[in-house]
Amino acid sequence: ILLLNRFCMDFLSESNPCGQSLLKLVARGNDIISEILRLSDFIPSVFTNPREQAVYKELLLDFQYFTEAESFEKRVSSSTRLLDLNEEFKENNQQIIERFYIVFESVYKYVVDVNKFVEDLEDGHFIQQNLESVIVTLEGKQLLAEAVYVYGVMMLLIDAKIPGDIREKMLVFFYRNGGTHIATDTNIDEVCKLLASTGYAGSFQKRPANYPENFLRRIKINEEFLQIIFGRLQNDDLYNLISFYPKPQHRSTALSSQASIVYILLFFLPDILHSQTARMREIVDRFFPDNWVINVYMVMTINLAIAWEPYKAARSALSHTLNLENVRALGEQHAEKLKLAKSSVASYLKEGVLTDNYLLDNGSKLLNCIRESNTTLRWLMVHTSKRASTIATLKQYKTVDETVRTSCAFNKQRVLELLMDSAQLEQKVKGMFKQLLRDKVQHWVKLRTECEERMLELSQVFSGTKPLTRVEKNDNLMGWFLEVKNQIASLNHEESTAAGRKILQLTQALEEVQEFHQLETNLHVKQFLGDTRQHLLQMLRIINIRQEYLSAIESIMDISYAWTIIDDYTSVMQALVKRDPTVAIKLKAVFLKLSSALHIPLIRLTQSKSPDRMSVSQYYSNELVMYMRKVLQIIPTTMFSILEQIVKIQTLEIKELPTKLERDKIGEFAQMDQRFEVARLTHDASVLTQGVLMMKNTLVGVIRIDPKQLLEDGIRKELVVQLADALHNTLVFNPKAKTSELSVKLTDLTHRIDGFRRSFEYIQDYVNLYGLKIWQEEYTRVLYYNVEQECNLFLRKKVSDKDSQFQSRTIPIPKKPPLDNESVTFVGRLGREILRVTDATTTTFVDQASTWYDARSKEPVMDPVLLINISDGIGTIGLALLDKFYSFMLVKRLQNAEAFIRKRILGDSSSTDQLAAFEKTTRAFSHVLDTPAKTYMGFINKMKEVLAPLGKVLLKVGQIQQIRLQLTNRLAYLCCCNSQYLYSNLITLNHAVLADIRAHYRDPTKPYPNEDPLLVDLASYLDHAGLGDPLQKVYIPTQRLKFIPALLSVLIVGELQKVTFVKSMANFVAKKDGIDGRPLVLGVHTFLRQFHSQLRHDVFGFLSQYVSSVVRALPNQPAKPADLSSDVTNILVFLHHLSLLSPDDNLIHSFLPAYLLEMPLY
Repeated sequence: ILLLNRFCMDFLSESNPCGQSLLKLVARGNDIISEILRLSDFIPSVFTNPREQAVYKELLLDFQYFTEAESFEKRVSSSTRLLDLNEEFKENNQQIIERFYIVFESVYKYVVDVNKFVEDLEDGHFIQQNLESVIVTLEGKQLLAEAVYVYGVMMLLIDAKIPGDIREKMLVFFYRNGGTHIATDTNIDEVCKLLASTGYAGSFQKRPANYPENFLRRIKINEEFLQIIFGRLQNDDLYNLISFYPKPQHRSTALSSQASIVYILLFFLPDILHSQTARMREIVDRFFPDNWVINVYMVMTINLAIAWEPYKAARSALSHTLNLENVRALGEQHAEKLKLAKSSVASYLKEGVLTDNYLLDNGSKLLNCIRESNTTLRWLMVHTSKRASTIATLKQYKTVDETVRTSCAFNKQRVLELLMDSAQLEQKVKGMFKQLLRDKVQHWVKLRTECEERMLELSQVFSGTKPLTRVEKNDNLMGWFLEVKNQIASLNHEESTAAGRKILQLTQALEEVQEFHQLETNLHVKQFLGDTRQHLLQMLRIINIRQEYLSAIESIMDISYAWTIIDDYTSVMQALVKRDPTVAIKLKAVFLKLSSALHIPLIRLTQSKSPDRMSVSQYYSNELVMYMRKVLQIIPTTMFSILEQIVKIQTLEIKELPTKLERDKIGEFAQMDQRFEVARLTHDASVLTQGVLMMKNTLVGVIRIDPKQLLEDGIRKELVVQLADALHNTLVFNPKAKTSELSVKLTDLTHRIDGFRRSFEYIQDYVNLYGLKIWQEEYTRVLYYNVEQECNLFLRKKVSDKDSQFQSRTIPIPKKPPLDNESVTFVGRLGREILRVTDATTTTFVDQASTWYDARSKEPVMDPVLLINISDGIGTIGLALLDKFYSFMLVKRLQNAEAFIRKRILGDSSSTDQLAAFEKTTRAFSHVLDTPAKTYMGFINKMKEVLAPLGKVLLKVGQIQQIRLQLTNRLAYLCCCNSQYLYSNLITLNHAVLADIRAHYRDPTKPYPNEDPLLVDLASYLDHAGLGDPLQKVYIPTQRLKFIPALLSVLIVGELQKVTFVKSMANFVAKKDGIDGRPLVLGVHTFLRQFHSQLRHDVFGFLSQYVSSVVRALPNQPAKPADLSSDVTNILVFLHHLSLLSPDDNLIHSFLPAYLLEMPLY
């Protein structure tokens, strides 16, 4: 027996390879479960978003792929579109899918290792240890049961959190694209077999046949091993918790953790569920006599009435528990317990009741109160949770749920109040007891010393050496008190039983000596004896302070069952906080109580000293903190609703005081009622924040919570929600509207944003926060995030939320659903609406007025006033980010233009033949054409099918560039007005850097400015200050393409026939069904800017050849513009405008004679 006990104690020692192997295996399983839960929140949107699924539907394949893999891969490899789409999908999702695969493979490896451990145990791999010797140890049988339990949990979690069709698509993707990326020996085939879709749809009510037993037994576990483990589970108290629950009615609570393991293991032994009625009855009588809803591993709440419905033996055994009379009796019983527990807990929480001595004297009563409260809470919370409610398809059990709620008169608020009060009591008792435990030895020694000193003084009094009034010398008493003093000195707190017995004897002896020797007559001696007895009794209390009491409290207060159920009470918590903000202090105790649930996933990781224990604890702590933030978010939400009322009164009701006011009008402007209402609302808002600020710094799991930071984050979160809603709901446009809604929408947005800003500025002092700083940071973050999401449309490698530097889990920016088929966010809707109203085919841009006019009505559609409205609505940073959005759109257009030329024109032999013939005819602009108009028109007509789409792209590029010029001009103006020093310094620094760059290229020995971070940061500052020039930038990398100059020359000549040059406006005006000339100039310039300068030179050459050929054919040299034909005038003006966009460019002077250039065209 001694050897067996020693073996039990040493099973988890580091020198025991068997125990350590099993412990590390179970710890690994707990780690895998946390990773499954973590990853389930990051399933790529391409698998869940119908809009994205439609894009990639040809690549999202389930296991059907394996039956036609060869034909599918052939189809993909033969399609350029599918290859590009596959690469895009891979770039955006490979990393996260590989992480999912690692988890899937970890589950497979885990169950294989469990089987390997059992085999090694049976084969004697572990010296002197086998299954029988391990199963008799407490830790051994716990870990063996947990090894199978954890596997079952991870399998059920995977099927519940990551649907089967998504798993299959992920595995197929990994097989196709990443199978060899991680390792050459991946178990992809086995993983696919293990995790193939089960058809489970997330509800036990609509589950496939023989689910989940067939799913859990896809990889067999030794049947004999399972039977042995289950036998122990069925009969033993695996975790020795019954000692903490002495009452018979609490047995199901004491065995609740074991019951969860029993529930999972029964699916590995389905014969018991189906046919072993007697055994199932025994299991139900032991584990489920008064409960039918259980919690599995914190995250799953299981209603056995539903889960065991298909199993005859299990259903029959549970029928007694589910008998309506029994259910009603249980409900009424727990309703009564709820009242008694609330009353009992409230009596202990009264001020002054809980003292150290009261705790030491009434420890068992307090423990019993805590036990009754927690068992009552467990039953009520679990059996009335939404997850336990039986619905629809199982009508016979719907009555059970209704009976529970009716019989216990279920009220969420009363349950929550008991939870808050009992959590407070537990925290107080634990805190006091921990302090007593820490001071135990120090306090004991102090009391013992005082007792010794008093006995020594009394012995001296009766020795006659220390005079005391009316006390005669008594050698017997002197010796007796010295002996008592020695007995007290010999007391040892480590020998609690012997010391306690001796203390009782000494106390009784001191009472007897006082009575028999008639010492009551001397008040001094009587006082000494009384104080000594009190000290001895206090020592007796202290000696009973043991760690076991604290362990009992921590075991009894377990609330892991409510990890997910607690969310049912969120609305009630928020209502209580809204009514009385100080309730937040009570909720703090609830959150701390919830944090104690972390021991379930962490205990084995801690015992095995796993390096993953910190990441696992971090995950669960984060989840709890996020829930804590969710509950307390009601404070900022309510505060913002109050602010809305304040702003409404200030803007619509309270009149603004004039500089001078007549005396008889003071009453009119006083508006006392309105100002009182503002003061009352302001007070309400400031009081709201007090509840959170009264909470002290708290350690929740492994995360320390600062209440002030918690409040600030909550206010930031609500501000972000309000801003996102305002921007999303306001900037919605009707594309079919005859008149643009831009001005109206932007004015409305300006008023709403200004209202938010003013209210935030008003309240900041009352809540002690830096309102302006918070406003600017969060408004900027909202804009940046939405621009980032909109720009994803133009990127192959998307920026996901988890990779975004602007998205935050603590203060998330809401992701709104798209409202049209083109834009993802309000930024896209605003940008595309501006493009729609300034369309180059329906409007004309007049540079002198910086205004777009409708080509038919001649009414302005976008002018500087509208630009001011845009900047007022979305702010300066919004203008800069709108420019950024346009730059991404511009890059996409340029890429499309280049791809169109490369594939549709240069890839087509007929088009290249025409261009080759054109160059041969013009002889590369080296001679005069006889009939230039006829020559060009011939090629224009032959190539109109490819010229038309290319012309549209270049027009759109030019339109975007013109809008960007307007935006940068506005930004530069605002920067110059509001930040003169910044504006001047940026210009100076930019000139200095450019001078250094030019100097470097003139003389390579001179240093080049450091690219990172100087040039990167400077470029960002210049763009935000409107000092960047959109027309001089290179947006895409290109290679030299044949026939580009000839192609553009033909295109330009053809497009210029659709416009007329108006001298009074110095601008091109569209003919009927024509185009705006300004975007054409900017579009051609921007496109040429992406290529070598030689292409620009050749374009000037071709167009100049056209002009020269026409002019030379005239009988006389033209002296005035009227002497020139309209097509020549248009080309001359076009070339002139093109030259103005590159001031250093003198190409026009090298190709055309001076008399043409000096002609007054304007």
